[in-house]
Amino acid sequence: MLPTEYRLRRREDFATAVRRGRRAGRPLLVVHLRSGATDPHAPGESLPPSRAGFVVSKAVGGAVVRNKVKRRLRHLMRDRMALLSPGSLVVVRALPGAGDADHAQLARDLDAALQRLLGGGAR
Repeated sequence: MLPTEYRLRRREDFATAVRRGRRAGRPLLVVHLRSGATDPHAPGESLPPSRAGFVVSKAVGGAVVRNKVKRRLRHLMRDRMALLSPGSLVVVRALPGAGDADHAQLARDLDAALQRLLGGGAR
């Protein structure tokens, strides 16, 4: 499970990541990444942790399916938070096919999207 301090909670944080961040789409999900905007050399400023949020609409499925997808995505992001620079905001939006996908398929799409956003992959 993703610890509470690493989760996006406020609407403004979701909006910042989606509107001002970069986006990578895959068949099962879309990942929005807003890299850390704080200056690491500013005196007295501590670096905030990277945070992730999840959007799973009713198009994915019923409540049980949506909650299952959210739990899987939170679990997958927990292991990938170390890849992000401090202060980064990530929003993972599940697409309708995510409800039928298994854990390995979600992991593959999440890894591919993060790799593209972090500069490791071509279009």
